[in-house]
Amino acid sequence: MKNMLRYLPGLALLTLVVGLSAQTWAQQVEVITYTCRCVTGGVNQQTVQWLNEFVIPTFEERMAAAGRNVDVQFTEFGGSDEALKQQYALDLSVGRGFDVIAFDGFWVPEFAEAGLIKALDEIIGPEANEWEGWDHIAPSIQNLMGFGGKRYGIPVGTDVRMIFYNRELFVQAGIPQWWAWQPHSWEELLATARQIKAALPDVIPLQINAGTSMGEATTLQGYYLVLLGTGEQPYDFATNKWVVRSPGILRTLQFYKQIYIDEGLGDARTQLLSDARARTFQLFSEGKIAMLVEGDFFWRAVVSPTGSNAIPNRDTVVGWAAMPATAPGSGIRGQDFVTASGGTGNILNPNSANPQLAWELLTFMNSQEGLNAAQQYQARIRARDDVPVPNEAFLTVTARALLPFTTTRPGFPVYSQTVSPQIQLMTERVVSGEFSPREAMEAYALAVIDAVGIDDTEELPGF
Repeated sequence: MKNMLRYLPGLALLTLVVGLSAQTWAQQVEVITYTCRCVTGGVNQQTVQWLNEFVIPTFEERMAAAGRNVDVQFTEFGGSDEALKQQYALDLSVGRGFDVIAFDGFWVPEFAEAGLIKALDEIIGPEANEWEGWDHIAPSIQNLMGFGGKRYGIPVGTDVRMIFYNRELFVQAGIPQWWAWQPHSWEELLATARQIKAALPDVIPLQINAGTSMGEATTLQGYYLVLLGTGEQPYDFATNKWVVRSPGILRTLQFYKQIYIDEGLGDARTQLLSDARARTFQLFSEGKIAMLVEGDFFWRAVVSPTGSNAIPNRDTVVGWAAMPATAPGSGIRGQDFVTASGGTGNILNPNSANPQLAWELLTFMNSQEGLNAAQQYQARIRARDDVPVPNEAFLTVTARALLPFTTTRPGFPVYSQTVSPQIQLMTERVVSGEFSPREAMEAYALAVIDAVGIDDTEELPGF
């Protein structure tokens, strides 16, 4: 008993040391937070799986092996893109928010100019420009998360836009070469729509996004692809001015009028509903729309066998074609076909208490290893050129075919604040029959001039 008592002080000291070590380890937990528009069982559910099953556990294990106790706390957001944008603006304006934030490249100029976000090298230092991944991301793709020549985030991927069509409906309507249909002009596209209307009166031949309820989907998937086919775009990079009146704008609006008003080749009411985009997805999946102009998101997340509007035999039923210019060679840069690309990625919160750890998480997510893992949950066109699209012939083929033709949106805050919303309103006024194409163009011109000043706008001759 005496011998045991002799060792008790030492045991007590050892217990105290062990206890203090455990307490010190617990006290040194480094918490890092992340959020994205993604929900288990809902929108972008594959991203949730990738984060929970690969990114978070693997990153925490790697940190533990390096002697760091890291806790990645992930918050799902199930609201709309606009609601998420508003939440970000509120959080960042008061110095709060998540450490790493999923971000639409479309928002970067507006947030950067407002001082709500900072360039990566301003937050991290020169190290941010030395990341190995930049050598595997084309400058044009890097610009999707950039503004003013600076990198504000790392893009996850990009996309392309095209015409999706229902092969079964094409067969029923007697469309030639239904298995690999490709119009080479607007007139060929309209001729196909007319043939479908005559043969299948209960089917909507062609939907091209229009109206305000679709938001940016109207601008990028609809108006942009039509305007590019005229050889124009909203911003003239040669003169650094916004084009507010032009033959291309007028021809684009006349095309909308021809489809929705004059010939009834599209359903105007669907475009004006508050749930317009969801409605078009549903109608296409039900075989009630023959042709729909959309982005590759439609293929991989909407009509995929596990998508929100699944078509179980999608690969057999759904075909695709490039959007033609008005005529061969008349598109932007003299192209026969046109498309547009956007992109999303992740940024660092300039208010983060641990920016270095946030940077480590961000670069791990966008490493070759991280994105190869992401491809196992949802195959898509990734930003890195060393991350192939596995077992997905559609994305491989469309990326190879369309990316050489692509155009991106002007990287100025006024685009998202004024120009794009006014484009949406312009198309809505025509599709609803409220305004003629010329009246709608004039209203658009006045709104943009009011926003940016007449010196930063121009009109092209011939309209």
